[in-house]
Amino acid sequence: MATNEADADAAYEQLIERNRRLSNLGYASMYLNWDQRVTMPEGGAPGRAQQLSALSATTHELLVDDEVGEWLDTLEGADLTEEQAANVREIRNEYERAAHVPAALNEEITQTASENQQIWQKAKAEDDFASFAPRLETMRDLQRQKAEHIDPEKSPYTVLYEGSHQYIPIETMTDIFETLRSEIPPLVEEIRTEGRELADPWEGEYPDDDQEALSEAALDFLGYERDRGRLDTAPHPFMAGNQFDARVTTRFKPTDPMDALTATIHEFGHATYQLGLRQDEYGTPLGASRMSIHESQSRFWENHIGRTKPFWEQFLPTFKRHIDGHDDLTVDEVYEAANRIYPDNRIRVEADELTYHMHIILRCEIGRAFVEGDIEAAEIPQVWNDKMEEYLGVRPETDSEGCLQDIHWTGGFAAFHGYTLGSVVAAQLNDAIRDDLDVDALVREEDFEPIREWMTEHVHRHGQRYTTPELIEVATGQELSAQPFVDYVRAKFEDLYDL
Repeated sequence: MATNEADADAAYEQLIERNRRLSNLGYASMYLNWDQRVTMPEGGAPGRAQQLSALSATTHELLVDDEVGEWLDTLEGADLTEEQAANVREIRNEYERAAHVPAALNEEITQTASENQQIWQKAKAEDDFASFAPRLETMRDLQRQKAEHIDPEKSPYTVLYEGSHQYIPIETMTDIFETLRSEIPPLVEEIRTEGRELADPWEGEYPDDDQEALSEAALDFLGYERDRGRLDTAPHPFMAGNQFDARVTTRFKPTDPMDALTATIHEFGHATYQLGLRQDEYGTPLGASRMSIHESQSRFWENHIGRTKPFWEQFLPTFKRHIDGHDDLTVDEVYEAANRIYPDNRIRVEADELTYHMHIILRCEIGRAFVEGDIEAAEIPQVWNDKMEEYLGVRPETDSEGCLQDIHWTGGFAAFHGYTLGSVVAAQLNDAIRDDLDVDALVREEDFEPIREWMTEHVHRHGQRYTTPELIEVATGQELSAQPFVDYVRAKFEDLYDL
């Protein structure tokens, strides 16, 4: 029997109101997490873990409430607009995954993840993987339980992966990884053996205060909206926010001012996505970003804008005002310094644009093997180091610069693919925007607004109206493919290194 129109209207309004409450709880958790990583004193960790756990439990209860299922049942087959149908689709997906997970398990995962952050920070600082290994095992076991509840017919890793990238089949990501694994190492080796020497102008140490001032200046240069954001520091740079408040963080490497600068521009890209979402749809899927698209925004601004020669033609005077000792630095030299590859680098967040993806691939491979029981926690350092040597020709000297370097395993194991997916999509977006706009000319004129507006028009304003593959095709006119990225890096680095 067809759904009564009045019943459908009432069910839809109630469903959206519930989702707004859930979204606000989610943002509250996000800002508590931001505080934990930026300003909270170390002794606050036990209380913060309980606070986040309580919010997670409340969110879970509200999401899987019987009323939500009844509203979704009422809306099954109802005559909805395209935007309404998208909202219902996304809420249904969240409900169906969450409804299978016991509240107590969900709460335990959240509390464990929060506790893990402080333990990981200490383990990394002290180069003590053994102290963190039991926490990895606990989180793996909890995540495997979660996956079993959601879909016992699939491998646990696939289920967890689908939680972050439900519209991009894991087989598609495997194909992308295989393409990059076959393309990147030979290009890196070609650069090692045949490429010319590039400028490396950084000497001595650069004070944190100078680097912070440079990062602030870069945000102003790009048009960061100060009334809806702020810059802070964190052990691992990140962005937290929504369309009203999108905060960015960075960190400072004493011997390389480019490291903090590119991290800041990267997080600015994330913030532009959040700030470009529809304000009138705040709290609904139409006003929410897609995590599988987020990294494309940060990678676009970091690599396709911030590492370009037109950018440095305009920004170099600002750089010199804040970073002492480089009055004679030329545009060509700083362009080379911003883009040179560091195959001997062991740290993902400090990796160059090309070798970065081998860091992603090895972590995903290890995470998958660990979740599926092919390796145990104690084996991770050795496996990590072996893969680093295989893919990049270098072995970490400590676990702090190896398997302890990233925070991400404190909370889960199957979301890392998004970093490489983001670069692949960014290359497609770069092709599309340059078909419509003279991006280099705009950058030379320090006019970034048309670039932000293009991204808002083609990506941000859609929220979750489209699935990820649909959004990529709507924005770029092409299906998801690794080929534009391969073409981009090969052309760029062959030119840069005179290959």
